[in-house]
Amino acid sequence: MTANVTIRIQEADFDIAKEIAALTKGHTDIGAVVSFSGICRGNEKGEDIAALTLEHYPGMAEAEIARHAETAMSRWPLNGLTVIHRVGRITPGENIVLVLTASTHRQAAFEAAEFMMDYLKANAPFWKREEKPTGTSWVDARDHDDAAASRWTKS
Repeated sequence: MTANVTIRIQEADFDIAKEIAALTKGHTDIGAVVSFSGICRGNEKGEDIAALTLEHYPGMAEAEIARHAETAMSRWPLNGLTVIHRVGRITPGENIVLVLTASTHRQAAFEAAEFMMDYLKANAPFWKREEKPTGTSWVDARDHDDAAASRWTKS
């Protein structure tokens, strides 16, 4: 069976159960599906957040995610991979990102999902602006995200 890879960047919300069903449809070789869903928080370090606005560079973002998805597919024995990232204005409690990995066994699915999320947090071409009662500001890259992504680099 061939592996199913889906990458979408969209404004609309997504249904996690429907995405898992689409990923696994027709596959009897899948023994594990790992899902990670990132959700917009309403508070960061004691400050209320009214919304996040996510922007991306169309075409480049999809290509970069696809490049890392290819790496994951070649590095782990995956039967499928889905990455959905939302853009636009997102309010607390709403979905931001979904990563699904499917494999015959759980370890590959867990590791590949972690790899993809570490990449998305540290290097994917998205820009995030927070709306707070005090105003709006762009969110800077975080050192701990870079450190998490760097552990996947082969030396």
